[in-house]
Amino acid sequence: MESRPLLGDEAVALGAIHAGLSGAFSYPCTPATEIYEFDERETDGGPPASEGGVHHSWSANEKVAYEEALGMSYAGRRALVSFKHVGLNVAADPFMNSGVTGVDGGFVVASADDPGMHSSQNEQDSRIYASFALIPCLEPADGQEAYDMTREAYAVSERLKLPVMVRLVTRLAHSRSGVKVGPRRKANPLAPAADPRHWTLLPSNARKLYRSLTEKQAELLRWSEESAFNVLRLEGAGRLGVIACGVARNYFLENYAPGQALPPHLKIGAYPIPVALVAKLLDAVDEVLVLEDGYPYVESALRGLLDNPRGKRIRGRADGAVPRTGELTPDLARAALGLPPRAHQVAPAPHLPARIPQLCDGCPHIDSYNIIKVVLDADPEARVFSDIGCYTLSAYKPYEACHACVDMGASISMAMGAAAAGMHPVIATIGDSTFVHSGMTGLVGAAKQNLNMTVFILDNGTTGMTGGQESMAGGEKLAAIARGLGVHPDHVHLVTPHRKHHEANVGLLKRELAYKGLSVIIPVRECVVTARRA
Repeated sequence: MESRPLLGDEAVALGAIHAGLSGAFSYPCTPATEIYEFDERETDGGPPASEGGVHHSWSANEKVAYEEALGMSYAGRRALVSFKHVGLNVAADPFMNSGVTGVDGGFVVASADDPGMHSSQNEQDSRIYASFALIPCLEPADGQEAYDMTREAYAVSERLKLPVMVRLVTRLAHSRSGVKVGPRRKANPLAPAADPRHWTLLPSNARKLYRSLTEKQAELLRWSEESAFNVLRLEGAGRLGVIACGVARNYFLENYAPGQALPPHLKIGAYPIPVALVAKLLDAVDEVLVLEDGYPYVESALRGLLDNPRGKRIRGRADGAVPRTGELTPDLARAALGLPPRAHQVAPAPHLPARIPQLCDGCPHIDSYNIIKVVLDADPEARVFSDIGCYTLSAYKPYEACHACVDMGASISMAMGAAAAGMHPVIATIGDSTFVHSGMTGLVGAAKQNLNMTVFILDNGTTGMTGGQESMAGGEKLAAIARGLGVHPDHVHLVTPHRKHHEANVGLLKRELAYKGLSVIIPVRECVVTARRA
């Protein structure tokens, strides 16, 4: 077997390709971006999906990506949709319903969580979503499992006629290791759904389909309990047992020397939680430590409302044995295991002042925020609702021009609510990619109500925060979209954010703020990083 050095993300992508993938769909989102990008690189120049190749295209947002992938499955072919955990929120509507519809061609959902919030708004755990949707979930511990699990997920998906989630975390998504890979399976032939009733969620159909989904749960549990990715080891003395989930298995093992006796432990990589294996571990020990990178999902299930029925002590994130927030690490696992701290080879660096993150030198957003800052300096009541993107760095000095940033698209919608409440001046700032992702729907409502607010669509021609992927729309096309959504043409402006146009741009903003209605200003200048790359 060939061995390739792959990121965890890339291992998922290659596993999908080798499983006979026909379509890859995504929206750029750290730490999941490399899944789609690897699919694109690996299959670029090949035949189209209609001829046995792989279709790949960035989608406008995660909901669209999920629905595109569902359409590929409807056609009988295998599909992969990938995004980060908060992207799953965007796709939650089709995600939840796809468990009810079921699938035809194999369907894998790769969701990359971000414990520690390296580039995210929260630490949410996608395993909860899989349980919520009543679908199987696989959680790899390393790159090899990421590859193997993804290949198996397609077979499981087509056998159970359900989507299957592969859940990663940042450390695995962005860690590289040698992965042994197998041959590539041929893509499924085109075979559109023979019975479209299971894709049509009229209440009369949905009730039957949901009942069928609940009846499959016993089969899902049997699959999990028999899975090679769930491994129980009862040898080893001592009263402590360990449950290690996904990448936490590595942190557990790193605290023991090769050949050293391990406490009884259960490694979980497949969900639903394997109840029979957990019961055997509980019967063999006095207390259980649960190590999981994310929510105390397994730990909470063992506790129930009060405690587990066997009366064993359960320890983990919920009881403070492991910190409730942030990434799990080998040292945190070591402390929870009751092992003495180990000496670190690298001495801690002397105290250094923190370096505040900042926009790149030459970034066009600098000139855009210099325009806005003039208004903020003149009127302390002015508020700027920002959005998800590198321009969120405007929250820091010297701009301090981000007064809220909650989720993709929230800038326009929150500005609408504030304007309706009577606040003025109200400014929304949103990037060109984020505007297409989820800002357009808010702008439709703002235009219909002609709310007293100004929207900046910051057009740097790229999705800069995730590596420079091409945006869906820019320049005059964005202006045409704004006009098409109902913004009065006299109050849609394209400007060049540059210091030589600073005074003119400030004058334009002041005039639009004086206008008692909705205006849109689109500063257009290419991202300095992509311009340098080009």
